[in-house]
Amino acid sequence: MTDRQERAMSFGSIAEDYDGLRPQAPREAVDWLVPPGCEVAVDVGAGTGLFTRTLIGKAAEVIAVEPDERMRRVLTERSPGVRALEGRGESIPLPDAAADAVFVSSAWHWMDHERAIPEIGRVLRDGGRLGLIWTSRDRDVDWVRELGRLPGQNLEEVQSAERFRQRLHFALPEPQIFHNTERATFQFVRTMTVDDAVAMLGTYSRAIIASPDDRAQTFADARAALAAQFPGAETVDVPMRAWCWRAGRVARGVLM
Repeated sequence: MTDRQERAMSFGSIAEDYDGLRPQAPREAVDWLVPPGCEVAVDVGAGTGLFTRTLIGKAAEVIAVEPDERMRRVLTERSPGVRALEGRGESIPLPDAAADAVFVSSAWHWMDHERAIPEIGRVLRDGGRLGLIWTSRDRDVDWVRELGRLPGQNLEEVQSAERFRQRLHFALPEPQIFHNTERATFQFVRTMTVDDAVAMLGTYSRAIIASPDDRAQTFADARAALAAQFPGAETVDVPMRAWCWRAGRVARGVLM
C-alpha cells in the first residue's frame, strides 16, 4: 500500500473522532452549492456524513456514497433518512442520470479524476450540478497556520495544498462535460474547547498515520501555541473557511 493509499483509508480508524471534531460546512456554503429544486442529492466520499447531514431538507432524497465501512457505520447511525451505499467516486452504485446534484466534501483530492469525472457525469442528469467543498481551519490566519504541523513536515507541501484550496483551479479531463464553473469561499468561526481544538489536529491523515511520538509532539506544540495565543482560556474561537467550487453538467451529445 502506498503512502497515499494508506492516508486515504486512514480515517475509518478514528471515525467517531472525525465526526465529532471536524467542522461542518456553514449554511451559506451549502445554500450556494445546492441548486434550486434539487430532488436527488448525492454525497460521494461522504465519510461519516458531516456534509451529508447539511443536505437534509435541501433535497427530497439524500444519498451518501462511502467506501469505508467504518465511516459508513457512523454515517448511518447519525444521519437518519439518508440512504447510505458502498461505493466511491470512480464507481457510484446508481443508474444513469439519477441525480440532480453530486457533491464531494473534502475527498476530491483522494479520487482518480480521470475516472471520477465521467462517472459523476454519468450519474448526473443533463444540467445537473457537481459541487466540491473543503471545510477546514483558516490557515490564512498566522496562529492557525502553525497548528498541526508534524515534526519534519515539508512546509512547501503544506503551502501547496493550501494554495490549491484557496484558488480551486484544476484541469478537468477531456472531453469537457462540465461548464459554467464558479468558485466561492465562506469564512466562519467555530468555538471549541482547547482540548477539542488540539484533538481535531489528529483527524488529518498525516497525523493519523504518524508515529505516536510525532503525534504527541504535534499535540504538545499545538497546546503550547494555544496557551500562548489565549492565556488561561478554556475555549477558543477557531477561524474556519469553506472553499467551494461548482459547475453544470453539459447536456449529453453536446461537445464543449
